[in-house]
Amino acid sequence: MSQAFRDHFSKQSDEYARHRPTYPATIFAWLAGQSAGRTLAWDCATGNGQAALGLATYFDTVVATDASAEQIDRAFAHERVVYRVAPAEDAGLATASADLVTVAQAVHWFDHERFWPEVKRVLRPGGLVAVWAYHHCRIRPEIDPILRAYYEDVVGPYWPAEVQRIEQGYEALDFPFDERDRPDFEAEAAWTLESCLGYLGSWSATQRYRDDRGDDPREQIRPALEAVWGPPELTRRVAWPLVMRVGRA
Repeated sequence: MSQAFRDHFSKQSDEYARHRPTYPATIFAWLAGQSAGRTLAWDCATGNGQAALGLATYFDTVVATDASAEQIDRAFAHERVVYRVAPAEDAGLATASADLVTVAQAVHWFDHERFWPEVKRVLRPGGLVAVWAYHHCRIRPEIDPILRAYYEDVVGPYWPAEVQRIEQGYEALDFPFDERDRPDFEAEAAWTLESCLGYLGSWSATQRYRDDRGDDPREQIRPALEAVWGPPELTRRVAWPLVMRVGRA
């Protein structure tokens, strides 16, 4: 069934651009090594272009699309990345033109009955498709439960149903491709306390809570975070294991 694009991130697109983690360089090197060609990659739902920039190291051209014009406006420029506003289900690319299709932190939102045929149309024979996402992060044992409680208890009722697909590790995701094994990858960031709170502000559930209640839910956990973080300017390493599926057309 067709469904309209539901924009969960434009309102907080500035926070998204500043506070979302970067993906490891190893993921792009591995994907390039698995790809039969390196002429064109399509990064779908590119957001601010994090994955597109990684792909541009290896591919002649990266077409990076997103249905949100606000996200595209804030995307990182690169000479080999072409940004376009386009829905996931209609890339505007020629048939059999792409060597690789990637979706980072977004495929759970899509209309899969329309998106997967579009991927198959755009990919060259034997082309590669990779989708991945991150969920709960790891910082320190005394910090992680506070963030988990924020996710589940404070803004839990405001998560869209599609987020359950990440919670299931993408294992329940319909994936009509010749699936391949892949290494384990991990995203990471270096955060101060305010960076951590900024990341929480980029969540769609945080925005929906604000819209519904008129206040900032992060203030409910700020005292607890301040008590265990250490000096607020202290930088801590943050890690997210990636859930990922890879296949060939």
